[in-house]
Amino acid sequence: MACVCRCIGRSVGDPGPTILAVISYSVTHGRRANVPLVAAVALGDSTALFASLVGLGALLAVSAFWFTAAKVAGGLYLLYLGIKLFRAGFSPSEMAKPMSDASHLKLFTNTYLVTALNPKGIVFFMAFLPQFITPSENGVLQMWLLAVTFVVLATINATLYTVFASSARRLLVSSKAQRRFNFAVGALLSSAGVWALLAKRPAV
Repeated sequence: MACVCRCIGRSVGDPGPTILAVISYSVTHGRRANVPLVAAVALGDSTALFASLVGLGALLAVSAFWFTAAKVAGGLYLLYLGIKLFRAGFSPSEMAKPMSDASHLKLFTNTYLVTALNPKGIVFFMAFLPQFITPSENGVLQMWLLAVTFVVLATINATLYTVFASSARRLLVSSKAQRRFNFAVGALLSSAGVWALLAKRPAV
């Protein structure tokens, strides 16, 4: 449980690409985007944790090739989203447009991929969770309980961010403020993409 709280604490204190994407989409689309965004974060974290538990984390930790392949995929996708947002300059009329089912799916897909395509996160789960397992008890059950607890808390965390961001969008009443917001978040996502591309495989 302590490890789960520490992971959530890092997410709250130092927002990563997932939270940046969530905030950006929530500000842009308002409360209509909250459900697909939160669902994407929950499924993305579940995917990363499942991959770690079934052995993908160990593969990424020991294989330079697969770790590089995964980090390039994730890094390039972050760069794509960051540059796209960096260049965006949505208007108040665009913010007011109702979201279509295709828009919901696009937000869900983008946020899910940002969350799931993080090789360092998968390796982190694989290396960190076992430290809180009691050897004398069922290790598999403990790992799954920790994983489920983490996903639940991460979902609550993402929900709070979406509610805050969708409420704060009313502050961006001018096109100038909107462009500055897009510029800032796009730059941060692009920087996260570059950081991911330059990341080294962590020692486990």
